[in-house]
Amino acid sequence: MLTKYEQELTKPFKEAMFFFSTIESQLKGLTVASSSSDSAGQNGSSEDELDATDDFIDPRAEDKVLKVKLMRKYSGYLGSLKQEFMKKRKKGKLPKEARQQLLDWWSKHYKWPYPSEAQKLALAESTGLDQKQINNWFIN
Repeated sequence: MLTKYEQELTKPFKEAMFFFSTIESQLKGLTVASSSSDSAGQNGSSEDELDATDDFIDPRAEDKVLKVKLMRKYSGYLGSLKQEFMKKRKKGKLPKEARQQLLDWWSKHYKWPYPSEAQKLALAESTGLDQKQINNWFIN
């Protein structure tokens, strides 16, 4: 089981290393092509420039292949992450019961309406809200 886990962890790393090595070779090819075209421009030879552009490899084409592979492999994870983010980004009013509990706490402690961290945790548990929501409610 550990061997399988190790293979699963090292596979993306190996794929990334392969990707970077191909990108590196393409960049070297581009720099060689650009330096040969610079020297060709100085000599006035246009045939050398045409040969250099024939060797050009479109880096975006390889990116598309990689993107398709990554989407195939991780699309399930991306969908669940999107759902998680959508859950957490609810805008609007707090639930009526939660607001009422906060207002009740506020009316009982009107002389010093600043809850301690322990009180905020207790309010979060009783209302079902996050502590951040409790903090924001008191700030507002």
